[in-house]
Amino acid sequence: MKRLLSMMALAAGLAAFAQTDAVAGDALPAQPLGVVELFTSQGCNSCPPADSALMELAARGDVVVLGYHVDYWDYLGWADTLGSDANTKRQYDYARGLKRRGVYTPQAVINGRSHTNGGHLREILAALKQDQAQGNGLTVPLTLKDLGDRMRVTAAGAPIGDAKVHMVLVYFRRHADVAIARGENAGKTIPYVNAVVDYQTIGMWEGRPLTVDIPNSELTAKDADGCAVLLQKATKSGDPGAIIGAAILPRQTS
Repeated sequence: MKRLLSMMALAAGLAAFAQTDAVAGDALPAQPLGVVELFTSQGCNSCPPADSALMELAARGDVVVLGYHVDYWDYLGWADTLGSDANTKRQYDYARGLKRRGVYTPQAVINGRSHTNGGHLREILAALKQDQAQGNGLTVPLTLKDLGDRMRVTAAGAPIGDAKVHMVLVYFRRHADVAIARGENAGKTIPYVNAVVDYQTIGMWEGRPLTVDIPNSELTAKDADGCAVLLQKATKSGDPGAIIGAAILPRQTS
């Protein structure tokens, strides 16, 4: 989580979270079915089916999928090349919010609200559809507009009561083929999608229409070639809670 998104840089490049009307013109609405965050490890022999399921979800085009590689299985003989302690921290933060005593791989967290084995694709899809049917899915539309040197993200207004809602940027590698030499998956070359390399809360959303301009330089930093934006409630303890808005930003070409 060591990104350079300082408040000074945001003030210069993000239009200081100006409240605005809905974006017009060639703005593209982004209202996916939901968000699936997979906590996985290259050192876990039960994870490849979940990694494949994540690829299937990504191919649908209507689900925001994010793969968080954790590092707590590295002691088994293979250090996950995409893993980080920040990803592990997010999973433990979810465990507190979901009132779980521990964590496991492969774990899929759906809309920040529930979890299941990441290899159980039918269960994941059923949870996404159930959230949507019950009004517990992505209830806040996000609109994207490419302005050339920056991407404009607009959140529509919606009632949130006294909830605290974070706007989070999640940076990821869209695709990586990893040859695993040791550990439980030794000898396998496994493809991964949307492997998270960093994430950063860039501000709070208070339920009013909000526009943020994100410079392209912030979208292509580090090893990332993709970026998602989440509107995520925080629990009373400050842990990640329900995700109420999400979109994957279009691939940058400049």
